[in-house]
Amino acid sequence: MAKFSIREYARESYDELINKVSWPSWSELQGSAVVVSVASLIIALAVYLMDISFSTLLKEFYKLF
Repeated sequence: MAKFSIREYARESYDELINKVSWPSWSELQGSAVVVSVASLIIALAVYLMDISFSTLLKEFYKLF
């Protein structure tokens, strides 16, 4: 069984973050932020439209009784 060392774990984690992780450029981050924002707005609009539709449908249904 391998001995657990917090110091070794921290050193390996730092090495991996510095040398092995590929960080996106600033323009890539901005592009991703725009995509996420647009997708979030589209999903929010779809949920809003479903909410309004079901609300109207249920109001009309309840008027029958």
